[in-house]
This record gives sequence, C-alpha cells and structure tokens, in this order.
Amino acid sequence: MYAMVRIRIKFQGHKLKRYFKENFGAPFIIGFQILVVACAYLLVREAPTLAKEVAIYAYYLLIAGTILQLASFLRSKKEKNKSG
Repeated sequence: MYAMVRIRIKFQGHKLKRYFKENFGAPFIIGFQILVVACAYLLVREAPTLAKEVAIYAYYLLIAGTILQLASFLRSKKEKNKSG
C-alpha cells in the first residue's frame, strides 16, 4: 500500500566549501531565508513587532547577499574572459 522511499544524502564538504568560495553572497542569502521563516513563525505566534524587526534585518541580509553575488558574478566573468 505505502511505498518506502529512501533518500540518501552524501555530505560533500569540499564541494560546499568551493560553492561558498565562488558565491560570496550565498551565506547572506541563506541567512535571509532563515530570517524570513522566523518572521512567519513570529507572525503565527502573534508577535508582529518582533517580526517586523527581524524582517528589517532579513532585508539587510538580502541586500548584502545580492551585492556580493553581483560581485561574484562579475569576478567569474572577468576570469572567464582572461582564460578564454
């Protein structure tokens, strides 16, 4: 009746480390996503004032992450032009 589903997750730290090294803004954008989920939780728990404060910090993380991702993109584009 019910099918068993197995999910295998293989942690590959070296790939994760390389990803964060190539994408400067990734930690900030991940932090933004965590704070947005926290905002939703706070709104459900009826704490709108605190949710508003957390949302402001989330927005700052999104701005920083976006700027750093743009810098990362321009850097990789520059490196591709040098090598190719």
